[in-house]
Amino acid sequence: MKPILPPPIEERPTVLEVRNLEVAFATRGGPAHAVRGVSFTLQRGERLGLVGESGSGKTTTALALMRLLKPPARITNGEVLLGGMDLLRAAPDELRRARFAKIALVPQGAMNSLNPVLSCGAQIEDLMLAHGVTLDGGSRREHIAHLLQGVGLTEEVARLYPHQLSGGMKQRVCIALAMALRPSVILADEPTSALDVIVQKQVLRTLIAAQRRLEAGVVLVGHDMGLMAQFAHTVGVMYAGRLVEIGPVRSLFAEPRHPYTRLLIASLPRFDRCGEFVGIPGVAPSLIDPPSGCPFHPRCPSATARCAEEMPGETMFPDGRRVCCHNALEAADAA
Repeated sequence: MKPILPPPIEERPTVLEVRNLEVAFATRGGPAHAVRGVSFTLQRGERLGLVGESGSGKTTTALALMRLLKPPARITNGEVLLGGMDLLRAAPDELRRARFAKIALVPQGAMNSLNPVLSCGAQIEDLMLAHGVTLDGGSRREHIAHLLQGVGLTEEVARLYPHQLSGGMKQRVCIALAMALRPSVILADEPTSALDVIVQKQVLRTLIAAQRRLEAGVVLVGHDMGLMAQFAHTVGVMYAGRLVEIGPVRSLFAEPRHPYTRLLIASLPRFDRCGEFVGIPGVAPSLIDPPSGCPFHPRCPSATARCAEEMPGETMFPDGRRVCCHNALEAADAA
């Protein structure tokens, strides 16, 4: 079955620009380079998906944008420009004011992110007060009810505690918190993790509806290429901390240029014919001691001697796609 691809978006103002972001973890064996030279832009109203195997650097990238990484992680290079401010160089007070007001995070583990001893309404109120938003009792309750209704929850949820909610309801409360101050950028770190497929679809629809109301840009982190096909306007494929391919979702699925992208798409289950599930052979490389040349070459079915010796640069395509592969042009010709 062919994926249901979202329509392309028209050219809009840029709300987030990431330039050459690099993150390393200090270890006894030396620095583990979890993010290497990641660059992308996000337009207003655009949905960007970051996809790849575990350990590819997706979540580390998202947390670095929010400046939420803790030692031994360290941002070693890059710029993250949001509304004229570089988040990586912002003072603590500036950063605190920017979080939720300009850039918000929908975390992966909703239960671990919500305060277990505060009601959902109290947590939304606490967020508003921390940013100087003060309303009288009636207006406050009305605003909180409006936020909850905007993510498909009833106003009664404001009086409930996180342990009284299902997994999908907790995730929707996190989306309500993320949109409470109308940020221009929302980062969603695997928001459907550990949810069944029906609830996953409901949560994603909720996130899309919230994003459209705010006209916010969204960065969605995930493993599932099928989910990205139905959610994202632009898809970025990460491997060993690098963005190996990024471009419009339609052209990326129709003609994937990087071998890793092709293998990720090939691993999706198919409904038009029976057969065995196809995985990607081998394992992800060490981030402390990666292989020489292209880090994917030990697992790549198209690798050449050059791939084992030389790190590939970026190849640009007319559709705006960027691909880090020595054989990207040959793959385009074959396609």
